[in-house]
Amino acid sequence: QVQLVESGGGLVQLGGSLTLSCAASGGAFTTWAMGWFRQVPGKEREFVAAISWNSRITGYVDSVKGRFTISRDNSKNTVYLRMNSLKPEDTAIYYCAADKGWRMDIRREKDEYDIWGQGTQVTVSS
Repeated sequence: QVQLVESGGGLVQLGGSLTLSCAASGGAFTTWAMGWFRQVPGKEREFVAAISWNSRITGYVDSVKGRFTISRDNSKNTVYLRMNSLKPEDTAIYYCAADKGWRMDIRREKDEYDIWGQGTQVTVSS
C-alpha cells in the first residue's frame, strides 16, 4: 500500500524557518513528480511547490518564491520543503502529494495528484 507521511511541522515565529519532510513507502517514488499543497479552514487547497521525478524542474506559487525550496532525495524516497522567512499567512496544514503519471514536467492542479499524505500543521506567529 502506497503511503506518504509528512513531518516537520510546528509553531515558529515570524521570519523563522522550518523544513517539512514527506516519506513515501510502497510505490515507485523515483518515477513520481511530487508536490506540496496547503490548506486553511474554509479555503481551497492551494498549490505551493512541485518537483519533477529527476529534480530538473521545480515550480512555486508566487507567494513563496524566493522563500521556499522544494527538493527530493530519491535514495531515501523523501521530498522536502524548506521554508524560510515565514509569515503568518503561511499558516496552514501542509500536504505532500504524488503525481504517478509518467511525465517530464510538473503539475499545479491538485486533481492531477493521486496520493496524499495526512498533512502537517505549520503555524507562524507574529
